[in-house]
Amino acid sequence: MIYVIVLVAAAVALFGVVLYNSLVKSRQMAEEAWSGIDVQLKRRADLIPNLIETVKGYAAHEKSTLEGVIELRNKAQAIPAGDVATRGAAENLLGVALGRVMAIAEAYPDLKANSNFLEMQRALDGIEGEIQMARRYYNGSARELNIKIESVPSNLIAGPFGFVKKDYFEITNEADRALPQVKF
Repeated sequence: MIYVIVLVAAAVALFGVVLYNSLVKSRQMAEEAWSGIDVQLKRRADLIPNLIETVKGYAAHEKSTLEGVIELRNKAQAIPAGDVATRGAAENLLGVALGRVMAIAEAYPDLKANSNFLEMQRALDGIEGEIQMARRYYNGSARELNIKIESVPSNLIAGPFGFVKKDYFEITNEADRALPQVKF
């Protein structure tokens, strides 16, 4: 009888260790995924000053728009990396502002033909694609962790050991979700 009790206790302990390790792995995957987003956001932030300086040379009267982009960039960079929701909102605002800069560029044919601007525009497009991929990866990792934290039996381990749900990196501006209107 004692052997059965010891065997059951050992099986329960082993099961708890496996669940704990699974939660740790999921948390690490989510943190690594956030790091990937952070790297891409840093690349974009590093590109912005050069892009703005190039546009300034052609569109000096758009100074307030350009300064607004730099201000949004600085605000986004000042948000702690772990604050996913606030960082996501700030980065979305920055993305909208960058869209306005690209719209300004459309009004200046000489700027659109400038090789430095074209190179930075291509780099920015590439970075935006990388941010989207990193965001999808992060959200998937966060989803997996959140499912484990809320599901039985892993929730019995998650709560006492302080595992917390991760926020998703989402679009917060409803206008960004709207379908673009195409008119001919």
